[in-house]
Amino acid sequence: MKQLVLKGMVAVAAIAASFGTTTTAANAQSTLERAQEEGYIRVGFANEAPFGFATPDGTLTGESPEVAKAVLGRMGIEEVDGVLTEFGSLIPGLMAGRFDIIAAGMFITPERCEQVQFSEPSYGIGQALLVQEGNPENIVDYGSIADNSDLTLAVMAGAVEGGYAEDAGIPDDQIIILPDQASLVSAVGSGRADAAALTALSIQRMAENNDGVESTEPFSEVAGQSVMGHGGFAFRPDDTELYEAFNEQLQEFIGTEEHIELVSEFGFGEGYLPTATTEELCAGE
Repeated sequence: MKQLVLKGMVAVAAIAASFGTTTTAANAQSTLERAQEEGYIRVGFANEAPFGFATPDGTLTGESPEVAKAVLGRMGIEEVDGVLTEFGSLIPGLMAGRFDIIAAGMFITPERCEQVQFSEPSYGIGQALLVQEGNPENIVDYGSIADNSDLTLAVMAGAVEGGYAEDAGIPDDQIIILPDQASLVSAVGSGRADAAALTALSIQRMAENNDGVESTEPFSEVAGQSVMGHGGFAFRPDDTELYEAFNEQLQEFIGTEEHIELVSEFGFGEGYLPTATTEELCAGE
């Protein structure tokens, strides 16, 4: 599949704001109709490898954008423009009309389901922690931080890990909230934080690409509760036509040979296929 290059993110954001969300006029085009007529659509991403990120030459890639490109191509939308956004600002950016889909591997949670409309999940994955090389504090999981008041945990703003930390009983004064992956790596590497939390694949990639840090063994429970996260694509609640068309094509695509081959480059594959539905995830099951 051809790679689609990001087009001046500041300019894209400005243009996107001029379009806004679907207008309320009776004869206005829906978001889907506009995207199919114009042949392109904007998606929000947070530069979190391997879920969605920009390469050094500005190419939008990662599990979520590549799946989105494949699905949107089946819908007659061949061009996908990326709008780089801090993770915690993805939902506000979607609702403000800066882009029409969140393609960032965002976990489907009951709280987020109250704000946006999620597709069916495209993957399922557990957790891990980033620690200093050699793991001097013998950190295993969130419980290691909760049991030692001298330790601190870095989490990304707006991500589910902050909630997992709370569930594990980690007090606020042991939690450092940071905007992105780079700041998580910096915090652990410098000793500002003793560990950083993200999905197992993100942590593995961060450890491989940075000196002085390593990953704990992946784990799937926090405080006796499953932390198998499932990521999907988010849409504005009133963009039902776009959501339904995308979701129909997505469900036909996930698990096919083409899908597995496409996402294996990012560490995903048969072992990371979804094990829950969006209905179950939104209900907190």
